[in-house]
This record gives sequence, structure tokens and C-alpha cells, in this order.
Amino acid sequence: MENWITRGVAAICACGSIALFWTFGVFLAVPWRENRMGSLSGVEWQVLGVPLLIGLAVTWGALHILAIADRAGRPRLYRVICVALAIASVLAVLSGMAWTGERIALARP
Repeated sequence: MENWITRGVAAICACGSIALFWTFGVFLAVPWRENRMGSLSGVEWQVLGVPLLIGLAVTWGALHILAIADRAGRPRLYRVICVALAIASVLAVLSGMAWTGERIALARP
């Protein structure tokens, strides 16, 4: 029972990290489309950096919490979940970028 509670907490943290990566993708879309990633202002760096860094920290925390439940007892499952979380994080960034891109396309006449 304790392992399921630990896995549940890790899943909640993982969902939060995916939401932060989606937010990162939302804010990354505009400078990426305009090809000005090398000339971002200080505010834009903050807007991009905060969800990225906090998302990485929350993902790291989720994996550490999950390791308490599964790393020793089920190492293969733990590795599969790590890879799945990495893939989900990348897809969340791409999804956020697509969401913003769609809004930009709809706003232009």
C-alpha cells in the first residue's frame, strides 16, 4: 500500500512537471517562429527560464519519489517510466508550441 501512495505522489509531481513544460512551449513558440532565439530580452529569458528550470526540478523530484517505490524492487519499470516521462515532457513542449502557433494563425487575417 505504501508503494502505491508513493507512486501516486510521484504521478502528481510528474503531471505538474508536464504542465510546466507545456507552459514553456507556449512561451517558446513566438521567438522560435520569429527566429530570434539569440536576441531575447531579459524578460523573455525569465519567462522561458522559470517554467523550464522549475519543470526540470519537479521532474527530478518526481523521479526521486518514484525511485523510493520502484527503483530497487522493479528497476525495469522504473527505467520505462523515466523514458516515458522524458518523452511526455518533450511532447508537452511541442504541444504548447503548437497551441500558441494555432492561436497566432487564428489571430492573423
